[in-house]
Amino acid sequence: MTWPNRIRLFVGLLAVLALVGGGTLVFTQRQARVESDTAAITAEQFAVGAPYPGIVSASNVTPGAAVRAGDVLFEIRSPLLARDLATESVTADDLGVAVTAEGTFVVTAPVDGTVAESLAPVGDFVQAGEVLSRIDRDDTMGATAEFTLTARDYGRIVSGATVDLRLPDDRTIAGKVVQIDVDTVAGEATSVITIDSAVLAARPIGGLHRPGTPVVATLHLRDDGPWAGVADAFGDLLRQVGL
Repeated sequence: MTWPNRIRLFVGLLAVLALVGGGTLVFTQRQARVESDTAAITAEQFAVGAPYPGIVSASNVTPGAAVRAGDVLFEIRSPLLARDLATESVTADDLGVAVTAEGTFVVTAPVDGTVAESLAPVGDFVQAGEVLSRIDRDDTMGATAEFTLTARDYGRIVSGATVDLRLPDDRTIAGKVVQIDVDTVAGEATSVITIDSAVLAARPIGGLHRPGTPVVATLHLRDDGPWAGVADAFGDLLRQVGL
């Protein structure tokens, strides 16, 4: 064999090895990540209720509006409360809110946040304990994502694992796993993962950054080495053929 032929053979072998090695690394990287079936932004939500039945006489609630703890959201006129105040079976201190002798009381925001929904328009009669509004608390935005995983991949999720959240405008922000709930069906784990994101929590609620906004979550599984993906695939093949 001439030297030019030897050189061509050597270069060809290097090219094949580089191609196989590169393909192996790409395959392993893909095996170390999994994309969510569904995912959405979430936030800690508070329900605002009425301590006494009555008629909503005023409302300062607009969905999407920012509120501070203690802001007056509703005024409710309650004949039942007026009667109980008159008989001294209850006092304003018992309710912990501002009350008039005529039985009109206010309902205030329990936390700083953004109004998610208003359920009690002016003129409505509300029952005691009925939810009047819901507020998404500031600085609590994160995400939940649902993944369908094999038993092997489920075992590779670690607490604090990195999650990439892709927003509808294609921007990506970082998060981490804080809780995993799982239900196994036909050997596959359907996992609902709670994700914390300091970047998301620090942003004001609004626009694309609001609870319910769909996102795509990419979960990074534990890295078991550069050949783990190939070894797993080969092992699966052997099991399929009964070896």
